[in-house]
Amino acid sequence: MSMTTSPVTSSSPLTRSQQWHAVMAGFMGWTMDAFDFFVIVFMMDQLAANFHVSKAEIISTIMYTLAMRPVGALLFGVLADRYGRRGPLMANVVFFSVVELLCGFAPNFAVFVVLRTVYGIGMGGEWGVGASLAMESAPQKWRGILSGLLQSGYSVGYLLAAIAARFVLPTWGWRPMFWLGGIPALLAFYIRWHVKESEAWRQDRVGSVGKIMKVVFQNWKLFAYLAAMMTLMMCLSHGTQDLYPDFLKSTHHVGPATLSLIVAMMNVGAVVGAILFGFWSEKIGRRKALVAALLLSLVTIPAWAFGAKLLIVGIAAFVIQVGVQGAWGIIPAHLNELSPGAVRGLIPGLAYQLGILFAAPTPKVEYALQARFGYGWALAGFEVATIVLLAVIVMLGKEEHGKEFLKPA
Repeated sequence: MSMTTSPVTSSSPLTRSQQWHAVMAGFMGWTMDAFDFFVIVFMMDQLAANFHVSKAEIISTIMYTLAMRPVGALLFGVLADRYGRRGPLMANVVFFSVVELLCGFAPNFAVFVVLRTVYGIGMGGEWGVGASLAMESAPQKWRGILSGLLQSGYSVGYLLAAIAARFVLPTWGWRPMFWLGGIPALLAFYIRWHVKESEAWRQDRVGSVGKIMKVVFQNWKLFAYLAAMMTLMMCLSHGTQDLYPDFLKSTHHVGPATLSLIVAMMNVGAVVGAILFGFWSEKIGRRKALVAALLLSLVTIPAWAFGAKLLIVGIAAFVIQVGVQGAWGIIPAHLNELSPGAVRGLIPGLAYQLGILFAAPTPKVEYALQARFGYGWALAGFEVATIVLLAVIVMLGKEEHGKEFLKPA
């Protein structure tokens, strides 16, 4: 599809400042959501010792969180398509922040499991609603780079979790790590005061929940394709991130300071990749840019999984996340462009979160494989298979690069 200058910037009822506030609301929501999720990966040993359970059981709570995300995507996505983007986004942010705060007060492992499971509902709702609001509000000619900025919030959240693990965890213990997760509730005030409702939603909205679901069923083939693609995208990201800190501690025997530095490098690379490949997708198209990011990740795997020197491993950890999150940086724009306007709050988010449901066992599978083949081979083998299959599925699909969201006045 040829690129043309969109009239969105000139015809949109939003000022440039209002467009920016909408994108920043999605970015900050996803950043805080990711922080709340990733704090647990730095505290597996402490949580296991505190609750008197195995580390494998703590890892299982990650799977419970991921598995509940489709529930949140369905709930908040339907609300966003029926009643608008702003209200459901504010409710979602408050919901996941409060639950995260309560995790820091869990008296035993059973309560902790319940809270981490319920938290998954809140985490699942944020991305779809925030992404639809941001992409519908953003100027079309900047959609690719702003898509990368939005998605990079995930990596920024991971980075903030690593910083908290370096400075808060050793001094104050694991409970304050979760208490910090209550701060994002303040974002609801920012959304209330600065973010305007999406005009594209006003134009495309349908009159009832039944009509919303009817549109979804009419587009079931597209939905199934997006869910399959998102499953592999989740295997890509969670397969390279969730257990990598534990891999570094177990295989390379890195201490807390070095671990925090490497994780920080990973997430700086992720932010760079998301914005870089998001921008590039405006030039060469969504699918070609996505596959290019996958190829960068693929060629980095040998050094990432088998590097003998810690310096090589650190550089590889940076580069592979440039590729992994470079691919992810294209996803908000790509999914929203492919989705019908009437269900743009629901289909991208639900496909995204169903992908995480199907990919939820990824950390557990990799941890089981490492017992048989070793940590390096487990991570490398899983990711090579994921990348190859994902590249094939992406190229077999279609794209609507540069699609207009607003109808002409």
